Amino acid sequence: MHEQDREPTSHERHSGQPWDASYRHGPAPWDIGTAQPAVTRLIAAGAFTGEVLDVGCGTGDNTVALAATGLHVLGVDVAETALAIARRTATDRGLTVDFALADALHLERLHRRFDTVLDSALFHTFDTTEQAAYAASLTTATTPDATVHLLCFSDTGPNPGPHPISRAAITAAFASADWHIAAIEPSTLRTRFDDASPAWLATIHRRPRTPAASS
Repeated sequence: MHEQDREPTSHERHSGQPWDASYRHGPAPWDIGTAQPAVTRLIAAGAFTGEVLDVGCGTGDNTVALAATGLHVLGVDVAETALAIARRTATDRGLTVDFALADALHLERLHRRFDTVLDSALFHTFDTTEQAAYAASLTTATTPDATVHLLCFSDTGPNPGPHPISRAAITAAFASADWHIAAIEPSTLRTRFDDASPAWLATIHRRPRTPAASS
C-alpha cells in the first residue's frame, strides 16, 4: 500500500495534512516513548492471546511491549515515518517485530486473521461513518471469538482530549451482529501534555457466525 492508494481520513482532511506529517519533525503529541499504562495493565492481566494486531500502532511502543512478552504481534499504520521509527525501536531492544503499512479501514487487504486486537488512540480520530467502517474492517481481520481492546479519549471529566468520544459512539459503531461489547470502562490516556486524559477502555468480542438454518 502507498499513501495514494487510500482516501484521506476525516482527521487528515480537517488538519490539512497526512498522518505521516505528524512524525516528521519530532515526537507527535501522543508519542510518550513507552506503552500506554492501560495497555501495560492489560498485558499484565494476560488480555492478549494468539495472533495479535496493533492497529494504528504509530511508533510502536505498545507493539514492542506486546512482543517483549513473547506474543506474535503485527503493528500496522498508514504513516511510513512512524513505522520506520517503530522498526528501529524494536531493533534497538533486540526484538523481531513485524510492522506493515496498512489502512485500518481496509484490513481485509492484510489477508490475515487475528485473535486479539489492540486499538490505542485510533478509534477517536475517525468520524461516525469511519467508525462504522472501521468496525466492519475489523470483522474481516479477526477470528471467531476474537477480542478487541479499544482505548480512546472519552467525553467525561473536566479536561477531555482533543477527540472526545461518547460511550454511545462506541456502542453504535459495533452494533452489528458481528460484535458484542463486553465492557466500556473509564480509563486514561497518557500524552506528552497530560499524564491522565479521560478515556474509555472497551472490551469487544467478535461473535462467531452461526450457519444459516436450512429450509
